[in-house]
Amino acid sequence: MELFETSIVVIGAGVVGLSVAKALAEGGRDVLLLERESLVGSGISSRNSEVIHAGIYYPQGSLKAETCVRGKALLYEYCASRGIPHKRCGKLIVATHPEQMDALQQIYEAAAANGVTDLQWLTQAQALAMEPELRSVGALHSPSTGIIDSHQYMLSLQGDFERAGGMAALNAPLLGGRIDKGCVTLSIGGAAPCLVRAEVVVNCAGLDAMGVLANVEGYPLAGIPSIYFAKGSYFSLSGRSPFQRLIYPVPEDGGLGVHLTLDIGGQARFGPDVEWIDKPEFSVDPQRMAKFAQAIRNYWPALPEDKLQLAYAGVRPKLSPQGARAEDFVIDTPEQNGVAGWYNLFGIESPGLTASLALAEVVAKRVLNG
Repeated sequence: MELFETSIVVIGAGVVGLSVAKALAEGGRDVLLLERESLVGSGISSRNSEVIHAGIYYPQGSLKAETCVRGKALLYEYCASRGIPHKRCGKLIVATHPEQMDALQQIYEAAAANGVTDLQWLTQAQALAMEPELRSVGALHSPSTGIIDSHQYMLSLQGDFERAGGMAALNAPLLGGRIDKGCVTLSIGGAAPCLVRAEVVVNCAGLDAMGVLANVEGYPLAGIPSIYFAKGSYFSLSGRSPFQRLIYPVPEDGGLGVHLTLDIGGQARFGPDVEWIDKPEFSVDPQRMAKFAQAIRNYWPALPEDKLQLAYAGVRPKLSPQGARAEDFVIDTPEQNGVAGWYNLFGIESPGLTASLALAEVVAKRVLNG
């Protein structure tokens, strides 16, 4: 079997893998990006809300908070410079009952602690003036929340990566590997199976990040964390959206509640909800529609009976099980895992899209200066 050598291999061409590969290639290193599918961004990066998050909900000092706030600024700048469709449409976080106003206050304080200082309090009348179909007793307005065409974004990242000299290998599943002294040898499948030897490996495989490690000979199995899967289903709205902004309820356990988002074309969709599952699968159960409608009518009572339709589902890679405190993003380094040149990104769920360029900055700094 033919053997190729490169400086760095990045595993997984989702939005974070693409961002990391781009940053490393632009840093002057030879980078090979491995993707088992035939197109970049075909996994969970293609199954999200396409929201540019403000950085509101995450614990102060966490990697999620820091990379979301930094990533938001980088992402808006990147989209503007590349002509990627996006819109700073803003969102309303809505209290539908008086007892939820305390939760809004906590969100406001958490956002301020993270450096998000543009949240605005809205009275019931002010929220109604902005969104006439909305039911609330008060709301927070986040003007820096936006939406993005995530597919155009990922194609742009791929183009930048390749222009910087990087090579993307599609239809190239990772079959296994071996830790050698001073390097890693990976076995690649597909139409042209080969071996690849690299000094550095960055594991950005998302849902499969732990599975990748289990197939690498010499990787310490005790260092592989547990992973839990939270599926989120989406339903779309048939017809024109009555809202100009994103509408979010007060967050719930495991997610941000069944919220209303808009795509670049103005189409409204609802979700995700939270369904804990044993293994990733992406079907949407029509039986969930009634529960969706009930949740939506808390803030949009006029939802027509027949306007919801099945859309798609995504799966969040969680590092903590149902009912436990949500874990932070993890960038696992050789100092932590004991394998020279090996980096892992674990638990990259929301706000991973928003944080992608900032996460890439952090990883590239550690790899290139390591």
